[in-house]
Amino acid sequence: MAGKLVQVATETVTSAVASVTLTGIDSDDVYMLTISGAVPTVASDGLLRVTKSGTPDTTANYDRAHKGLRTDTTFSNLVATNATEFRYIGGWSTVTTSSVGGNAIVYLYNFNSSSEYSFITSESVTMWSGGTLGPQGGGVHTVASASDGIQFFFSNNIASGTFTLYRVV
Repeated sequence: MAGKLVQVATETVTSAVASVTLTGIDSDDVYMLTISGAVPTVASDGLLRVTKSGTPDTTANYDRAHKGLRTDTTFSNLVATNATEFRYIGGWSTVTTSSVGGNAIVYLYNFNSSSEYSFITSESVTMWSGGTLGPQGGGVHTVASASDGIQFFFSNNIASGTFTLYRVV
């Protein structure tokens, strides 16, 4: 990654919405998603899905592995295969106050390729009343077709947060 970011799309949530979808991936470059201050309306995990022609893919084709770094207990391994989303992104059992929202940086690889799987790596951190949570890991969407964006959501609504998609050049 050379070091220049070109903003592709951004959305700031100030009142409850079900999800945020950012599209515009149209090259073979690496893309980066930043999540800042993501707060759910009810405490829940941050979730991601890839989009195909702007529509989130809800099929059971998401595999992921994260190390759950925690200050309140021992570290944990967080893994899943054939899930319907990537989990633990930009929030992990996030509480519902803006002062402790979830934050993440997610790199997106092979998204524009129609013959490769889409991969992500992610670094997240959430502060809450019990401590600090920091899932670090990655995942693969096991469908060899082009993805044009990413959808972020909680298992309930998003109360607030800023979501920005960049192309890394």
